[in-house]
Amino acid sequence: MPADNAVLAAGIGVVLCGSAAAVLGPWLMRNIPEPVLEEGETKVLYASVAGRRAAYWCGGLAAVAGGLLGWMLGLDAVLPAWLALAVAGAVLGYIDARTRFLPSVIIWPTYVVVAAGLLAAAVATGEWGSLRRAVIAGAIGFAVFYVLWFAFPRGVGFGDVRLSGLLGLALGWLGWGQFASGLYGGFFLGALVGIVLIAARVMTRKQMVPFGPFMLVGALAGVLLGAPLERLYAG
Repeated sequence: MPADNAVLAAGIGVVLCGSAAAVLGPWLMRNIPEPVLEEGETKVLYASVAGRRAAYWCGGLAAVAGGLLGWMLGLDAVLPAWLALAVAGAVLGYIDARTRFLPSVIIWPTYVVVAAGLLAAAVATGEWGSLRRAVIAGAIGFAVFYVLWFAFPRGVGFGDVRLSGLLGLALGWLGWGQFASGLYGGFFLGALVGIVLIAARVMTRKQMVPFGPFMLVGALAGVLLGAPLERLYAG
């Protein structure tokens, strides 16, 4: 069900997130440093994908995410933290899809912004339990993906590990249902798309698709469907 003031919050999300990502996305891609690569490893340069196409995609994706988040969360105190994550997520998802890298110079500052937004929400509402759950969920998400990266480094990059803690932090504030369905829903989406691409012979079993975009879509789905799924499971 949409939250109170859903239409206003959705409009704010569309305008703020869309415009911010359209401007910040290409600028970040032109200015962030390239990672140090291992011997024999190659990648598409960030600056080479920082064109008008990047502005359209980042802005469009962020506008959709911001609108959906505003519709679901309304003018809740936690909305600014999620809108900031929507902007960063759109940029990160586009970069990962084009370069197969999730730059830490974008992820770590987003941790700070989202954490500050959650702390401000706790101060404004007194929901310290939600803040504590967010911190615990972020640590759990980071730890689980760290184990996956350690056991299967070809399938999970360390950028995915960093992103998992960030998404777990934001999802944990909303509830354990949103956390579980949002963070790990990316596995289902990634596996499903991979199976379809292999069946269509677009890619082979040895090729890997960027996992970051699926994690981000899964997190958004967790916000939209987490609470109903939790009620369904509990009932």
